[in-house]
Amino acid sequence: MRSELSWADRSVPAVLRQVGERQPLVHCLTNIVVAQFTANVLLAVGASPAMVENAVESGPFATVAAAVLVNLGTLSAEREVAMHDAASAAHEHGRPWVFDPVAVGALTHRTTFAGELLALHPAVVRANASEVMSLAGSGASGRGVDSLARSEEAIDAAIELARARGCVVAVSGAVDYVTDGKDVVEVAGGSRLLTRITGTGCALGALVAAFVAVERDVLLATAAASAVFKTAGEAAARDEPGPGTFAVGLLDQLGAMADAASELA
Repeated sequence: MRSELSWADRSVPAVLRQVGERQPLVHCLTNIVVAQFTANVLLAVGASPAMVENAVESGPFATVAAAVLVNLGTLSAEREVAMHDAASAAHEHGRPWVFDPVAVGALTHRTTFAGELLALHPAVVRANASEVMSLAGSGASGRGVDSLARSEEAIDAAIELARARGCVVAVSGAVDYVTDGKDVVEVAGGSRLLTRITGTGCALGALVAAFVAVERDVLLATAAASAVFKTAGEAAARDEPGPGTFAVGLLDQLGAMADAASELA
């Protein structure tokens, strides 16, 4: 079944309200380029970020976090161990974890490593179209972190990947598509400025982790996170700011949306 979801749907602010009320601890193993911005996005919506990424502590910490994000952006030998241990511990202890397979398909080593992580049962795979198509075995590859395919071109691959791995797959792009292998939720909106600053896709992955930490319907949680992020992007871009002002405005809009959600009965 194909459907659409937006901020206007009552279920979206309802999930955001749960984030503010429960303040989930999100264990982020993410890349060095975006760590601060990712943490600020989580704080803006009321979640609690933690950037524990060393190989000794990441596994144990994943067992106490509400959700885990694994982002392949800037790999190192120690980070690979930490990511594997965190994902494994999260799965073993019933903590949902979100996988952001940055640049798979474009680089051989991380593509192989991504396959190893997929075997550890992520709740959600959030990626661009080229990355999703690569993970699904469609043969697509991107240009580093950039997709060479449009999100709608990856819908079939996303459905196939979701079915094969028993997870939700979110394809980010001008329109986001979120699927559990049966249903597909379309999330429109956003702004071109989301592509003019670093870390928006990575931060969305963290937001998804916060949402799946508080909402058992993983498809709804993932699509709701996308809808919140796109709505905040649209609002932040309304006065046509430059990229720097937009980045600050995005955080402001996420905070305002969280405040508005908290006031709903």
